[in-house]
Amino acid sequence: MYQHRFLTGLSTLTQIERATLSGQSPFSSIQWLEALELSGCVGEDTGWLPYHLLVYRDSKLVALLPGYIKLHSYGEYVFDWAWAEAYERHQLAYYPKWICAIPFTPVVGSRVLSDEPLSDAVYDYVTQALHQEAQHQHWSGWHINFPAHRASLQKQSLMERHGVQFHWKNQHYRHFDDFLNALTSRKRKAIKKERKAVISQALTIRWYQGAEITDEIRQAFYQCYATTYLKRSGHQGYLNEAFFRQICDTMGDQIAIVCAFQQGEIVAASLYLYDQHTLYGRYWGALQSHTHLHFELCYYQGIEYAIRHGLTRFDAGAQGEHKLARGFEPVFTYSYHHIRHPDFALAIDDYLTRERVHMAHYLNQCAELLPFKDQ
Repeated sequence: MYQHRFLTGLSTLTQIERATLSGQSPFSSIQWLEALELSGCVGEDTGWLPYHLLVYRDSKLVALLPGYIKLHSYGEYVFDWAWAEAYERHQLAYYPKWICAIPFTPVVGSRVLSDEPLSDAVYDYVTQALHQEAQHQHWSGWHINFPAHRASLQKQSLMERHGVQFHWKNQHYRHFDDFLNALTSRKRKAIKKERKAVISQALTIRWYQGAEITDEIRQAFYQCYATTYLKRSGHQGYLNEAFFRQICDTMGDQIAIVCAFQQGEIVAASLYLYDQHTLYGRYWGALQSHTHLHFELCYYQGIEYAIRHGLTRFDAGAQGEHKLARGFEPVFTYSYHHIRHPDFALAIDDYLTRERVHMAHYLNQCAELLPFKDQ
């Protein structure tokens, strides 16, 4: 009934096949994934080798899992370096491995692209197909990062890993002041002080979206992004200018860029994506240092945008306990793992059992630090 194949590039998908695949978020769309390939952000020399799993029912494509053969663990945001080091100490190879994920993007969302609800039978088939391919290809294992739909995965005897991110939730606010009034007096005053500091530096903030994002705006954003990455990490970022050009061309109706101007020149910018319910703050950069400007462009402007457009959630990226004081709440994230080596599988499963306890304790600690009046 079911068949499958692996695909090393999305450009060979037919228009009919593309029409049957829906990722339910900007990042799991064919446009986003293909932009990564066409721009060279994934592929040869990156350690992310596209190897997508396609599932067919009676010769009709019903699902695609965006997958990559990995030769390292960079850009995943579910950290397994210690597992790789343990393999190395025992003179075993942890790489290659296979991962179902959105490269460089720790965003919770659909990891199975389909235009129809999928039964447990599909997940059963996917699990068996990946087990067989892992053995055939000599992968150490396979992994699924940040899936939104967990019920079917939990039935597959995979190891479950927990993480914590910080998301802002819209409690039916009509204005930014409504949000501020939900905070304790001290936290409310701190945010107002940070926002006033931005204004006092003679900075002007402006949003652009869709057709308003001209080549000039996009190029200015990229210059900010690459400059900041270079200062912080010694390279210009995982994503190149060709990638941002591609997504602005093919996904412009889901992209917004907010810029800070000083004397008519862009000095900082942040790129957001959005869908029907969620705002995603992903990429930021600045050409100059300005007090609290990062908080303004990456958090406060995003909160205002979400309120203005009636979005229910704002995901401003991974990590960042400093988000707590700004009203971002701790939430669990999940990943699923299969390790072929039986002894390592037992050891890692034991580790994850203990780690889940730690993560639950950490989330509860973070929740106690939230700045809302009723906390």
